[in-house]
Amino acid sequence: MELNINGKVVTADAPPDMPLLWVLRDTLNMTGTKFGCGVAACGACTVHVDGQAVRSCVMPASAVVGQKITTIEALGSPDKMHALQTAWIAEQVPQCGYCQSGMLMAAAALLARKPKPTDADIDEAMTNICRCGTYQRVRAAIHRAAGQPQGAAA
Repeated sequence: MELNINGKVVTADAPPDMPLLWVLRDTLNMTGTKFGCGVAACGACTVHVDGQAVRSCVMPASAVVGQKITTIEALGSPDKMHALQTAWIAEQVPQCGYCQSGMLMAAAALLARKPKPTDADIDEAMTNICRCGTYQRVRAAIHRAAGQPQGAAA
């Protein structure tokens, strides 16, 4: 099947019902998207499909044929980091780091939809689970990336 991933059309030799996560990781060797729970609960596998944050562990790859898929690999680069990546570092968000690609993708979808989110907007959008519990730092980093002091738009 042909998939549009990070602006490139790629052919994935995979069964149509294979979850997008495993097509990305096992078939296309794009390992930035992480496996966490396999039931769409934790968000470690979050990618964008046509700009929407989607849990790729339960999304059949065939369901996203013809749509634009964006993974963490396209969010930024060491030379040109996304504002969220810069804010993540400044606010010292990562602890173990495992959930971070999914967190960043969920936050990027939020900022694309609401460039100046309130704390309530962040709480509603950020349903990803972080075992290290850095939720307050995540909120601060999202506000920083949006150019807002934390809690300013509460």
